[in-house]
Formats: sequence, C-alpha cells, structure tokens
Amino acid sequence: MLILEKFYGELAGPETGEKLVFLHGLMGSAANWRGVVPAFSDKYQVLTYDQRGHGRSIQPENGYDPEDFAEDLRLILGELGWQKIYLVGHSMGGRNALHFAYKYPEIVNKLVIEDIGPDTSEVATRRIEDLLDSVPTPFASRSEARSFFQNQFEGLHPKNPRARAIGQYLYTNIKETDTGLADWRFFKKGILRAATRGRAVDRWAEVKGLVMPTLWIRGDESVEFPHEVYEQVLQSNKKIRGILVSPSGHWVHFDQTQQFIDEVRHFLEENTE
Repeated sequence: MLILEKFYGELAGPETGEKLVFLHGLMGSAANWRGVVPAFSDKYQVLTYDQRGHGRSIQPENGYDPEDFAEDLRLILGELGWQKIYLVGHSMGGRNALHFAYKYPEIVNKLVIEDIGPDTSEVATRRIEDLLDSVPTPFASRSEARSFFQNQFEGLHPKNPRARAIGQYLYTNIKETDTGLADWRFFKKGILRAATRGRAVDRWAEVKGLVMPTLWIRGDESVEFPHEVYEQVLQSNKKIRGILVSPSGHWVHFDQTQQFIDEVRHFLEENTE
C-alpha cells in the first residue's frame, strides 16, 4: 500500500475498528510488527508503515528530526481520514511518537513508548555509527552478506553481548539491488542523521507535557534506556505508568512478544478516566 505516493504501509483489521498505529525503530520497517499486529487486528484497524529513510518509503537527503517524522504521520492520518488513534512507538519510533502526541494531543487517545528515553546521548549515536561502519557494504551477493554476519560480525564487536542478535537484525536489512549487489535496505545517511537528530536535544518538556494516558515500557537489560532515566520518566508526569519487562533487552516486542502484547492490550482497553 502506498500512502501519499511516498510511504509504504500495511493495514490490518476491520475498517470499523478503533485506529492503532505502530512506529518502528531505527533501521526497522513495518515488517518489524508482524509478530504483534495479529493480536490487535481483531478489534483495531492497525497501520504500520516504513518511516522516511527506511524500507520502501522515501529516502530524502534531509528531514530526519522527530518533528519531520511526526509531520509525516500527520499527513498520512489525514489521507486515511483517521481523526483519533492509539499510538505505539519503539526506540526511534518512540521518540517520534512522543513528539507527535505532545504536538497533537487531540489526535492521540493513548500513547505507548517502548524502550527509549527523552535525554540526549552522543554515546548511543556513536554506537550506531560503529555498527554500520563495521559492515562492508555493498556485498557481491546476499550469500556473501549472510556469511559475513554469521562468521565475522560478532567478532568485530566482542564487548557487545548482543552482537549476534544485532547481526541477525542487520542482515534482515540487506537486499539485492538492481545491479545484483547486496546493500542496505534503508538509506544509511538518513539513518545516521535520524540517530543524531533524534537525540540532539532532550525531550523532557514533551514528557512533562503529555496529557493522555501513557505506558512507558523498558527491557530490564536495555543499554539504550538506562533504569535511572526510566525512573525519572515515571516521576515526571502522573499520566505515565511504567512496565519493566524481564528478561529483555532493547527489542521488548521481540524478546518477550506475548508479554508485550498482553501489557499493551490491557492498557489500551482499560478504563483510565
């Protein structure tokens, strides 16, 4: 499905259902939510889409601030005619969801943010740069790429306990190009700009300004979202409640899919008035 002729997206569930949007994280795509969407599409009409710079959507040179991603979502909702939504965002998608909910509170019924904080972090940005720079794209073929991630990638990051899982995730972002080479599915320059711009300024004012019920989820082993920042988020706004998922890292909806589904569904359906 093309949205605004610029974004690739997928719709699931009844047209008469309440509207639910999932925003993927950095280097992700709409496909990241395929293990989650079926649990909601019985009741909700669910939208997932590749955000700018990702997957099959537009890949402009600039425009990778949370404000830009939020404006994309506003235009997409306008085209679909969706006036009220439930909004879930993971990692980068969580930052984008945070800004959208803060700027357009009249549109968001409830907000769920998965494993991302509102603080600045040059360390996180450098970590992403190091990961991408360690991958010698383009490869001659997908089989060569597969061999690299299976046999070499983990050894390049000996201090990262999740290097194998990260390598598997990165490999899913390798596609065969028209020339027969294998290269990134996403726009690398845009990814790095999104990583930099997403954490260029802190978003604490937006956290404190949220007016809708909000669920903030953290994986107990997450490096990207420190526990002390998680606790600070919970103390900053009475509209926010937290869920600590164990054992889990940054990708809670992958590591503990059923618990993630259960917690989000309960939150969306409970009466919070």
